[in-house]
Amino acid sequence: MAYTATGLENRSDMAANRRVTIRDVAERAGVSVATASRVLSGNYAVPQATRTRVLRAAQALDYVANAHARALVGGGRKMVAVLVRQVTSPFYAHVAEGVEAEAAAHGWLCLVGTTGGEPQRELEFVQLMREEGARLVILVGGVVEDDTYRGRVAQYAQALNASGARLVLCGRPAPGPDIPALVVEFDNEAGARAITGHLLSAGHRRIVFLGGLPGNTALDARVAGYRAALAEHRLPPEAAHVIDSGLGREGGERAMAELLKRRRDFTAVFAGDDMVAAGALRAIADAGLRVPDDISVVGYNDIPLAADFNPPLTTVRTPAEELGREAVRIALRTPQDSPSSRHVLGTHIVVRESVAAPPPERTP
Repeated sequence: MAYTATGLENRSDMAANRRVTIRDVAERAGVSVATASRVLSGNYAVPQATRTRVLRAAQALDYVANAHARALVGGGRKMVAVLVRQVTSPFYAHVAEGVEAEAAAHGWLCLVGTTGGEPQRELEFVQLMREEGARLVILVGGVVEDDTYRGRVAQYAQALNASGARLVLCGRPAPGPDIPALVVEFDNEAGARAITGHLLSAGHRRIVFLGGLPGNTALDARVAGYRAALAEHRLPPEAAHVIDSGLGREGGERAMAELLKRRRDFTAVFAGDDMVAAGALRAIADAGLRVPDDISVVGYNDIPLAADFNPPLTTVRTPAEELGREAVRIALRTPQDSPSSRHVLGTHIVVRESVAAPPPERTP
């Protein structure tokens, strides 16, 4: 059985700067290369004290012992791994589909994993993909970016880079300029500014942002775009009303229902994504109100079902599948062909039937 270090936290400077070999492990453990090989293969009887020394040395050096990883230097398996929060989300599913399609077009295999938003699962997946010799590891979606996250991603990028692989951050920013990772994302702030401007142009002045999640890179950018649009129309800062309900249909429905019990003086809702919008539409209908006659609603992402909502949803189209495809493309380009490590894709508004002018009695 191949041995894999249990985490990236104990990586040595050696592992950060070059690929660690079994000779390095043997030297650190004070044994021969043959003995280290026997321990790591797990197929030979070795004294327990010796086994412990070798395994500790391998962990300290973040050594990955695997036939596919060793073959990487000579070509290895053409494999790309994409890690998403969940595959049931239409947005994540379309990004993964784009990755798989582009990988297949280049003759590569694609593996998809999910984290459920758990950092430990993300770490374990990256470790597994290093062991299996994946040449590309793609992490998808907005995250709560804090010091822990920044340190973790720096470790991922450096460890993968040392083994000849590449890390691509898809729909999330790089934690720092010196991290050896590629970034492909879309302009969340510009899209939010545009869709808020669409509501303002329709006459709305009391617009609620539903679905905030403080610290989440994607949602913070959307809130920033929402606030910027209000300011551009000379509305005071207090005109912004952000409800931190997070994403998901259930959260959107629950938050919208609670808001309608407290106040009904707003005329429009900007949902953080289309699934939040779906929940908001249900809560509004349950309250005996109509969209867009009583309240206008807009979303973000333009998932396929958005056109089938009742009414069809005005939203921001994000290039989810293209995001996945571009993540593979930029990773396969040479630095000469693509000198920038950050690539930004555009967004645009899709106008449907969920927006109208505010009711006369609610017009300021």
